[in-house]
Amino acid sequence: MGSLLILASVFAIFIPALVLPGPDFIAVVRSSMTKGTSAGLLTTLGVSTGLGFYATLSLLGLSAVLVEYQWLAWTIRVLGGCYLAWLGFKLLFSKPQRIEISGGGAGRRGNPFVFGFLVTLTNPKAIVLFASVFATAVTEATPLWLMASMIALVFASALIWYASVSLFMSSRPVISRFQNARHWIERMAGVCFIGIGGKILADARNPVTP
Repeated sequence: MGSLLILASVFAIFIPALVLPGPDFIAVVRSSMTKGTSAGLLTTLGVSTGLGFYATLSLLGLSAVLVEYQWLAWTIRVLGGCYLAWLGFKLLFSKPQRIEISGGGAGRRGNPFVFGFLVTLTNPKAIVLFASVFATAVTEATPLWLMASMIALVFASALIWYASVSLFMSSRPVISRFQNARHWIERMAGVCFIGIGGKILADARNPVTP
């Protein structure tokens, strides 16, 4: 029962944070609406892999490392903020491209999987979430199967949620409705990434707490 309570308490925080729109959500929507279903699902897989990676690091002691070495936390935030801002400017000045509703769109202008993975990897908010919630829920007595279950549930939850978002956003009715606005979708995503990157850089001095 104790293990079930740990899982319930952790995911009571993680699931709302997952659903709340952020860089990962924007990345999936952008890929789905501008490059099609295949690209959206590959971005979803990249985002889910990134979240699973951070969950693994947190359960292995990432929070303790970041608290002990604040300069490392600052470096991660600055690099993440700069990457998201750079990505935003790149999208802001991108050229219009034809939308592929299925297939074909995944291979152009970079790998959508890598795109999703890097967006998640450079999002300090994900680091703070896992470091403060997941790592603190685990003690030396926590069994390995429970930690493995947490990681698997993080990956599965993200995959299911973002795949649903991707399939909806890349559906024919949605694409047809926004066909003439696809270039503005790129620009809106760019503005969002710039804003998020700027906020991360502005908050970079705040210490990481256990």
